[in-house]
Amino acid sequence: MKTKKYMNNEKFITGMTMKDGAELENGNMALHTCDAPESIIVNRKKLATSLNCTIDDFVCANQTHSANMHKVTLHDRGRGADQLDTAISDTDALYTYEPNLLLCTFTADCVPVIFYNEADGLVGVIHSGWQGTVKEITLKVFKHLIEVEQCNPTDLHIQIGAALSQEKFEVDEDVYLKFKAFGYADNFIYYNNQTNKYHIDNQQTVKKQCEIAGIPSEQITIDQTCTFVSPDGFSHREDNKSGRHLSYIMRKVH
Repeated sequence: MKTKKYMNNEKFITGMTMKDGAELENGNMALHTCDAPESIIVNRKKLATSLNCTIDDFVCANQTHSANMHKVTLHDRGRGADQLDTAISDTDALYTYEPNLLLCTFTADCVPVIFYNEADGLVGVIHSGWQGTVKEITLKVFKHLIEVEQCNPTDLHIQIGAALSQEKFEVDEDVYLKFKAFGYADNFIYYNNQTNKYHIDNQQTVKKQCEIAGIPSEQITIDQTCTFVSPDGFSHREDNKSGRHLSYIMRKVH
């Protein structure tokens, strides 16, 4: 199974599954868009084995391009792991202080944000498609963590996973105006005179939202892989029936 391991040390394991023609449904990890749910369960179990955990340790949300977040507790263990109706509803960001839970987010062009706090063991994932970015979900999550959870932003480390590149993310004026309204995304937008389309770098916009929250830019890493261009990428823009990557993080305590 193709997986990008962004980090694997004694404390944290984090990564992103990739498209893989050798696996069932090309390695699709999403129950909400699949040919056969049992194939997805097989893929997830295979991932779990490679991470030295079980599928019952997964925690998944029903993503709706919202700005909603959920603090995961041990009671949430296994939610959405093998069936959709147990997933945490209407939520696009998960975070927890609990060890040995695999927090999951699903993407196919959208930006996955994976984060951890070395000081207190906090881990989390965010799903930020352009709609989530426009709602500033990433900025809202980190503001919440700083204000409510008393998290020091300089202790946070961010991995922005593979997503649709600026070259392939072309939009009309309505979406452009939403990004323009931020006042901080202008450097991440260009206009193509041939196509009359705007091109937006969603990853860089999300990175900027992290920086606005106070996270040092040197603690933010971006995976430049384009999910549209790469043969290892699932792209909804290329195929609206496409599978999904699973980006994950777990704090390990044995």
